[in-house]
Amino acid sequence: MAAKGPKSRPAKHPRPAPRNLGVATITAGIAALGIGAAFLGLFVRRARTNPAEHAAPDLALGRPHPGPHDRAPDAFRPDPTAPVPEAMRESLRPATGPAPGFAADRGSTIGV
Repeated sequence: MAAKGPKSRPAKHPRPAPRNLGVATITAGIAALGIGAAFLGLFVRRARTNPAEHAAPDLALGRPHPGPHDRAPDAFRPDPTAPVPEAMRESLRPATGPAPGFAADRGSTIGV
């Protein structure tokens, strides 16, 4: 019998890469899609039923809209001759200072 050297050994077959990572990634993706679809379904269903809304027949599309010369009913008009209570006078006083802003005006000494 002839002695077998290192070259006569059968070659090792390389192991195939494990598929566990790919299967786990696909499974996680399918699960995320399913959860997202469930949340989307709940959101759409909840958005359709809003108990705070009510029918407004005076704003119906078939009713005529008021024109520029129509006035509000008397019950909804403010009385311009009514006296202003003392507690409300300060809140109704016009603003006399500069408008607030994010940056100082040019030439101002704010913050110096």
